[in-house]
Amino acid sequence: MTPVARAPGKVNLCLFLGPIRADGRHELVTMFESVSLADEVALAVAAAEGVPDQVVCPGVEGANIVTQTLEGLRARGWAAPPVRVVIEKRIPVAGGMAGGSADAAAVLRLAPALAPVPVGVVEELAVALGADVPSALVPGVAIGSRVGDVVERIGPLAPHAFVIVPQPFGLLTGEVFREADRLGLPRDQAELAERLRSLRATADPGFVNDLEPAAVSLRPEIGDALDAVRAAGADHAMVSGSGPTVFGVFDGADAAAEADAAAARLAERYPGAVSAAPVSEEFGAPRGS
Repeated sequence: MTPVARAPGKVNLCLFLGPIRADGRHELVTMFESVSLADEVALAVAAAEGVPDQVVCPGVEGANIVTQTLEGLRARGWAAPPVRVVIEKRIPVAGGMAGGSADAAAVLRLAPALAPVPVGVVEELAVALGADVPSALVPGVAIGSRVGDVVERIGPLAPHAFVIVPQPFGLLTGEVFREADRLGLPRDQAELAERLRSLRATADPGFVNDLEPAAVSLRPEIGDALDAVRAAGADHAMVSGSGPTVFGVFDGADAAAEADAAAARLAERYPGAVSAAPVSEEFGAPRGS
């Protein structure tokens, strides 16, 4: 049996950017939600003994955070036989939806199926791998703070659905943050703390992304995609994370049907446009194949 897990992408329903920390990263406050647009990750024992662990991700070149995940597990005592990880990508690459982090989290969920993982290793390694990995361990809705690695789970939101509009290019996260600094977008620490208090009290994201102006500044065509999503009837149109993926939120009992219709219209101009639903923990649970 080959353990398989879906690795859902996420969208940031809000992202408030704070000052630069001593380690060079930015403080931030965000509310994010997992969506049904997901990669599929399979973890299998390698066919031959004595070979190194292998990560196969068709269409994605270069280093993969899943390789780091396997190395981190091995260094922390995971004694599974050599493995082969196969990733079927559906989440836009370098698109602001934390697809790589979702894949890494899926491997951490799957690893105990092949060999015991020492207590505490999954959580500790998730933090070491990057700020988006801890939040991807348990799909759902959450508030993130500090650099996004402090995760507070919250309950489901009112009925809604999404249309996801990938762009035909990627954006490097570091470049977007540098552009945000150049534009003077970060908030001060007091305002950031107030935003966190408000999110905890109301669970109302406000649908603001402080990184959006920086992403649009670097790639003005993102603004065109935002306009197209609004014209398709979305109640809110935003950039997810550092971009460039654009998404729309549809509220209410008919949200799923409205998102489906919007995706069909938008696909004529943006071929990767797709509707998506909010998902929770059960969606990413490992299963056999």
